[in-house]
Amino acid sequence: MNAIISASELADALRSERPPVLLDVRWQLSTAAASGQPFDGRAAYASGHIPGAVFVDLDRELASAPGPRGRHPLPDLDVFGAAMRRAGVSAGTPVVAYDGGIGWAAARAWWLLRWTGHPDVRVLDGGLPAWDGPLETETSAPAEGDFVPKPTEGAVLDADGAAALARSGVLLDARAGERYRGEVEPIDPVGGHIPGALSAPTSDNVDADGRFRPAAELRACFGELGVTRDVPVGVYCGSGVSAAHEVLALEVAGIPAALYVGSWSEWTSDQERPVAVGPDPQ
Repeated sequence: MNAIISASELADALRSERPPVLLDVRWQLSTAAASGQPFDGRAAYASGHIPGAVFVDLDRELASAPGPRGRHPLPDLDVFGAAMRRAGVSAGTPVVAYDGGIGWAAARAWWLLRWTGHPDVRVLDGGLPAWDGPLETETSAPAEGDFVPKPTEGAVLDADGAAALARSGVLLDARAGERYRGEVEPIDPVGGHIPGALSAPTSDNVDADGRFRPAAELRACFGELGVTRDVPVGVYCGSGVSAAHEVLALEVAGIPAALYVGSWSEWTSDQERPVAVGPDPQ
């Protein structure tokens, strides 16, 4: 099953006998919008969303509180499971997640559901800007779902696992190249990258409209970094959100990958961990 769905395919699916549950996961990395006011995903949802969609709060329901494990650690499974059931998610019901267009937050929801055992989850390619159908402002209240999260072995890396994978397989850094090289670091206390990690910015996986590049192109680009189905692959970013988008891009390319959820925000919380700078992975 393809991990992404186009707007036209979603419109058809919503008219089918088995419509998907819709998750609206609008979120922004920066809390300050252009107006100077913090971004409010719930307010964006209230101003207009795809009919039937339920708002999901990334910071509160798809992550736990920031701390030594990073800015967006794994959520408490009871909290995550309750949020998914509130949204109408059941084990046998297809799910589609979307966000404001960049795709990071929707990919985080997709990854969490896949990691915890849901078999049928997709991300709306291009997000809400790709949708040309109607919008509604009423808060959706679907029937309670029955989904119970059950984590999958091997899909999550911790700091030690990420460091080891950088030596034994391929560890991709999904942040912008200047952050990987340590030239700038707007969020975390130290710039640079995990020694051995390769720079693979998430922005390279999509076109100008924020839609994923064709699978063959993605495979070729990842292949240039030594990524194949026969090599263990892991991904990290700043806090485990944009890296989920890279895991999704790899899935589109037909390549499974693990996620280092704590990512750079966890790695740099321990000053004993080594940091590499510059374009050289080491």
